[in-house]
Formats: sequence, C-alpha cells, structure tokens
Amino acid sequence: MWSIVRRKAASNYGTIQSFGRARPALTGSMSQSYIDGVLASEAPTIGRNPKLVRQIHQGHPAHSMPVRNVVSSLRTDLSTQMWSRSFSSDSGDLVDAVVPFMGESISDGTLATFLKKPGDRVEIDEPIAQIETDKVTIDVASPEAGVIQEFVAKEGDTVEPGTKIAIISKSGEGVTTHVAPSEQAAPEPAPAKVDKPAPSPEAQPPKEAPKEAPKVSTSPSPKPSASEPQLPPKDRERRVPMTRLRKRVATRLKDSQNTFALLTTFNEVDMTNLMKLRSEYKDAFLEKHGVKLGLMSGFVKAAVSGLQNQPIINAVIDGDDIIYRDYIDISIAVGTPKGLVVPVIRDAEKMNFAEIEKTINGLAKKAVSGSLSIDEMAGGSFTISNGGVYGSLLSTPIINPPQSAILGMHSIVNKPMVVGGEIMARPMMYVALTYDHRLIDGREAVFFLRRIKDVVEDPRRLLLDI
Repeated sequence: MWSIVRRKAASNYGTIQSFGRARPALTGSMSQSYIDGVLASEAPTIGRNPKLVRQIHQGHPAHSMPVRNVVSSLRTDLSTQMWSRSFSSDSGDLVDAVVPFMGESISDGTLATFLKKPGDRVEIDEPIAQIETDKVTIDVASPEAGVIQEFVAKEGDTVEPGTKIAIISKSGEGVTTHVAPSEQAAPEPAPAKVDKPAPSPEAQPPKEAPKEAPKVSTSPSPKPSASEPQLPPKDRERRVPMTRLRKRVATRLKDSQNTFALLTTFNEVDMTNLMKLRSEYKDAFLEKHGVKLGLMSGFVKAAVSGLQNQPIINAVIDGDDIIYRDYIDISIAVGTPKGLVVPVIRDAEKMNFAEIEKTINGLAKKAVSGSLSIDEMAGGSFTISNGGVYGSLLSTPIINPPQSAILGMHSIVNKPMVVGGEIMARPMMYVALTYDHRLIDGREAVFFLRRIKDVVEDPRRLLLDI
C-alpha cells in the first residue's frame, strides 16, 4: 500500500487523495506509531505536501486542526523535520517566519510585498508578506503572536519553501514597537535664538561696469527633415519588469505554439433557445439553488456532450502514445488584473447545471481575489475561453498545454438569418475550436463543433441524450 502512495506522490498524482483512499487499509493493519515512522522515512516523497500532515493523526480529518498541532502530537522520538518548512523554526523567544510549501509543481517564488513593518505587532497566522509564484499569490503567515523584530529578506528576492524572511519576537522585548505618526508625541520646540547685531561691512572700492555680452542670434534652429525618423521622448516610456505570472503565461503560450500543430475551425450558433430557457427559469433556478443561471453552464454541458461523442478531443499525445482520459475536467479561462488564470471544474460530466454554476461562481471569485489554490488550477483536459464578455466577435484561441483543444466563445450579435424561408433577426454567436492537428483530424473537430451547436440551439437534447 505504501508503494502505491509513494508512486502517486512522486508522479504528482494527488498526494492527499492517494493517502486518503489508502488510510483505511493502513490503519486497519498498522499501529499509529508505525505509520508515524513510515511517514518520517518517506519525507523526501510524500512529505512535500503540508496538507497531507492533517491526514496523519487518527480521528482528525483534513483541515480539522492546525498543522503545528498535528506535528506536536506525533511521537517525539521520530524526526518530524520534514514538516518544518510548513510553519517555522523556533529559537526560544525568537521565531523564524519562513516561506511555506507552495505546491508540488512550484519550486520558488518572488517576495512581492511585505504587509507589515518591523516593530508591528502580529497575531498567530496573520499574513506578514506575500509570495508571487507562476500561478498564485501565497501568504506568509506569522507562526506565533508577537512583534516583528526584523525582515531578513527584501522585496523582489527569489525565495524557496523554507526560506526565512522574518524574525518574530514572542515577548516583544528588545524590539522598538512601530507607532503611527499620529500617536507619536510632538517634539518640544527648540529654544529661540537671540540675534546678534551684524558687524557693519567695510567700504569696498567701486567696481567697473560689466561689459556687454555679444548678442546671440535668436533665429530658430533648423527643423529636421520630414524623412528623418524621430524617436519618442524618453519621458514618455516606462520600463517595468514582468510579473512571474505574466512570464509564465508567455512561456506556456509560446510552448503551445512551438509544440502543437495548431488549427482552428469555426461554426455559428443560434442562441435563441438557450437564452429563452435562461429567461424563463432564471428566477426559479435562483430561488431553488441559490445561484444565478448563466450561459456558461449550458456551454459546459454542451462541451461535455461533445467530448463524450468525440473522445479524441479529450485525449493528449505523450511521446509515441495517446492518452485517453476517462474523465472530463473542464478548465475555464478567467482574466484577472494580474493575468490569465485557468481554474478547473473537476468531473464535469457528473455535474448538473446548478453544480456547474456554483463551481464557476466560486472559482471566478477566487480568481479575482487571487486566492485560487494550486490544486484548483492543476490538470484539466479541455478549456473553454469566453472572449465574448469583453466584446470579442471572433478569435483563434491558443491551446492550454498539455491539453489538445480549446473552445472559444464570443459575443452575441443580432444578425439577419433565414429561418423557415423568412429573414428574421437572431442572436448569433461564433464559436471556434483550436486543436492539435497532429492528434485530431478536421472531421472530428467539425463533428465536435456541430454537437456544440446542436445542444446549445436545442437544450432538450441533453434530457433525451440525443
């Protein structure tokens, strides 16, 4: 059983889930002390995830108690240093605040900003700094209540998990507590100085009148010729470093362009029936499920149906093999002020409309606030990008590696269409599928988009599975 947990952890295959599933078999045949010993010996592999420690202590499910309490409950004769980078190192009154574990695929980050100053009083688990990684922003929390003695790192430094960034004094002794300027006592005024009479200056001989300076010609300087290129003034340009997230996005997009044989095919969808469905049932849907009914859930359901009809689009090339995925994890591209993030709807094929809407709502809020976790963005087998919310009429989206295709949604525009031999205005949307032509032929791509079109134009097909 340990070999299974070890193998999945080493391959970044959901360490928490692996241990959670293996736990009943482990605890049924092994003592807690034995499990503690094996966990300590497996530190280099399964000890990389701080959340896993919450699964160690019997009777306490994940997130039920702080990591430091779980570690303190383990046997003292075992080495628990493997968890130390998840909280702090302690030297009597002084405690080190260190960079926490940031995810299995993240080895370092940039110290973006300090949220406190030396001398500030902090509470236990209160954020004191933020680390910017390729994917998310992570808080560094104070391991104990006390006063910040000093910062030992500076903003802009590249830091790894376990790097010390601050020293906290639990007692606050010997630390000058930071006081707001409004609370500081006004300084006493300095004694007024008594002016002494200045000595009278001695008489100086008269100076000669200055000679006139030669007159300078005031004729305008010759203008440069129209053909001569003019550089913009320096003060009209600014140079700023790219954020880690922007660099990561740039790298992944360029990798996608260099790796895949990108091809895009298009179709046009009549949104009349889906918009009518939303309009008729939005109030009842909100009252029952507590979430608004949007158009995105309809496209997620349509994409699930299309992927089930054309499983090659949910597959991926790995070396000389093709990996077919028997699950559908839909990534939803979300634009934020810091850059593009792509959280994942897990097992979308098992969800109904309400579950999809609630998941999208929660992920979108976390994306905007910058609180998405690594797990919420990892994986994904297919991506949907909605440029229509920004007014995009048509685009060719780029594949999100290591996926093989991406669906682009666009703005809804009323257009004259021929319906039943008559011309009438219809709300139409262009949809685009960019795919890896090494794996997916044009036939499969067209069939997939036709399925999207059929389901969106007539949502009743989902009920009848036709």
